[in-house]
Amino acid sequence: MYESMMGLKREQGNMHGTPWNARALANNVVNTVFQIHLPTSCHCMFFLSVTSPLLRTPQSAQLNSTADNLVSNRETSPCSHELKCTWPPASYRERKQVFLLPELLYLLRKVFIFFQAKGLIISYQAEDHHLDTGMHEQRAGWGNSGLLIQTSLVYIVSSGQSGLTSETLSQEKKKKKEILKSHIAHWWSPDGTRLAYATINDSRVPLMELPTYTGSVYPTVKPYHYPKAGSENPSISLHVIGLSGPTHDLEMIPPDDPRMREYYITMVKWATSTKVAVTWLNRAQNVSILTLCDATTGVCTKKHEDESEAWLHRQNEEPVFSKDGRKFFFVRAIPQGGRGKFYHITVSSSQPNSSNDNIQSITSGDWDVTKILSYDEKRNKIYFLSTEDLPRRRQLYSANTVDDFNRQCLSCDLVENCTYFSASFSHNMDFFLLKCEDLPMQILKPATFTDTTHYPLLLVVDGTPGSQSVSERFEVTWETVLVSSHGAVVVKCDGRGSGFQGTKLLHEVRRRLGFLEEKDQMEAVRTMLKEQYIDKTRVAVFGKDYGGYLSTYILPAKGENQGQTFTCGSALSPITDFKLYASAFSERYLGLHGLDNRAYEMTKLAHRVSALEDQQFLIIHATADEKIHFQHTAELITQLIKGKANYSLQIYPDESHYFHSMALKQHLYRSIINFFVECFRIQDKLPAATAKEDEEED
Repeated sequence: MYESMMGLKREQGNMHGTPWNARALANNVVNTVFQIHLPTSCHCMFFLSVTSPLLRTPQSAQLNSTADNLVSNRETSPCSHELKCTWPPASYRERKQVFLLPELLYLLRKVFIFFQAKGLIISYQAEDHHLDTGMHEQRAGWGNSGLLIQTSLVYIVSSGQSGLTSETLSQEKKKKKEILKSHIAHWWSPDGTRLAYATINDSRVPLMELPTYTGSVYPTVKPYHYPKAGSENPSISLHVIGLSGPTHDLEMIPPDDPRMREYYITMVKWATSTKVAVTWLNRAQNVSILTLCDATTGVCTKKHEDESEAWLHRQNEEPVFSKDGRKFFFVRAIPQGGRGKFYHITVSSSQPNSSNDNIQSITSGDWDVTKILSYDEKRNKIYFLSTEDLPRRRQLYSANTVDDFNRQCLSCDLVENCTYFSASFSHNMDFFLLKCEDLPMQILKPATFTDTTHYPLLLVVDGTPGSQSVSERFEVTWETVLVSSHGAVVVKCDGRGSGFQGTKLLHEVRRRLGFLEEKDQMEAVRTMLKEQYIDKTRVAVFGKDYGGYLSTYILPAKGENQGQTFTCGSALSPITDFKLYASAFSERYLGLHGLDNRAYEMTKLAHRVSALEDQQFLIIHATADEKIHFQHTAELITQLIKGKANYSLQIYPDESHYFHSMALKQHLYRSIINFFVECFRIQDKLPAATAKEDEEED
């Protein structure tokens, strides 16, 4: 069982960095002096923590006793005065250095939990200062060694089980990413006196083994728990620890609902210093309950329930609360006519002397609120991004939260040719930072484009349900290189299953992934092939992850004359069988495996690859891919061989899904570009090859 997790960079021994510098004393003993600067209450406190769960020496006991005394008799003084530490004793002080930087306004928070013979967390978090470097450091110690973990905020405590390794941490991180859409699984209360954290218990989840081929004479295996469709899921619970007095761990009580026998926690946010909002989602992902939990009792009160005949989308979004926590704003799907439901802002207000909340919709229409940004309580305004202009755009709006709920576009016509914005607000709501991410671009064409030249066409597919490929956001990718340097035309299409166009379009792909996406993507290709500047003999398709599934699914598709549409195609880390993929993803769109498996059988790529004899097909996969296992590609290749397909395989030994090395990324992109460049040259070479064959026949 692991309670939040993993860092990116670890160092043994010395602890160093901004805004303090400290050294570990003796072996296995953490001796740290640091400052907590709380501008709201304008006082500073020193704490000293000296703990080591596995030490059994008199020295350890003496240090722990001294630390306990110091914590219980903590010193305070006005922030304008400099705090001075008179402990540890000189003999220890000589071996330790502490540098406090008074010129910087830091908020340092600290929690330590001491489990006898189990584990220890001592964490430091730097935030809210005006010189934020994005670097955070935590001291995490367990077992016989301590780790300094840099650039990450969430860490693991072992509950005593063996097998805790860096690989374990990495895989736990991926599980949180799939459900919470974040690597963070701990949340500080606004006043820093409580810490909420998620506990993930995967002891009953079957083991997946990733082989490592390099670095030793015999390959090794790294086992980790991975829940696939229909298998046992990890159990998750939410706990709160109070830090102002004796350490007390309290579990938040999940909803008493038979539909929630198995559940995910998809969102956690503090409303006040004693109330925490939690979204609970059932395993089928068609019922969610938003609760407000009392951190002092663990009792959770239901505030909103949502249900869908298909699946629930956007379950990770946080509500925005008023300062007293009695009013909050959240996004929910509201029916808007024939196009299904669209996501709009709803306000929930607690009524005095009443257990019922007053719920009102602030926005409406056949467009989506994509993000609630901030709530200005003084001016009674809510700020948000929406697609009211067009689905591929993001404009900044404000709306009144009282009376007529009148809304106003703040970014429309503000910057010429800019229609895709992001925004952030200052704490006092007097200023906001508006970032333009524009450049309208659905079809990428070479700079020297002319209507009289014939260009090759590349279809790039992603299509993960709820995603959006076509937007007016500017970005430069490897496809841009293919366009600018090699004269290709790139097209992307958002069809059925894509986001921000209503739930009717989104939910149409339920239990038939690939089927409708192929129809829509092929319609886009047929439209492009009617253009005189497209070379109909040089058409290709590419996708990664779920897009790799779609590109492989689409590659055998026939044209209107029943001839081949695509000359070649490539798939990077493709999903090939949803039964082998993460339960949270597969069960969301195909239903619970084991109840009705027809959807899983129908979506297997094995049924599609028998017609790939003539087209070039490049598969790229890392052998240590922890998200989409190489097993997917191995199963696909087995079917390709049976079908006598013309395929090439490029592997990256012992590399993970995310290709962290820049050199590997460059090699990957170069390989993809070279494959399509070579594919698009095929037609140029055919006449010469045909002539040579004719000469040999004569």
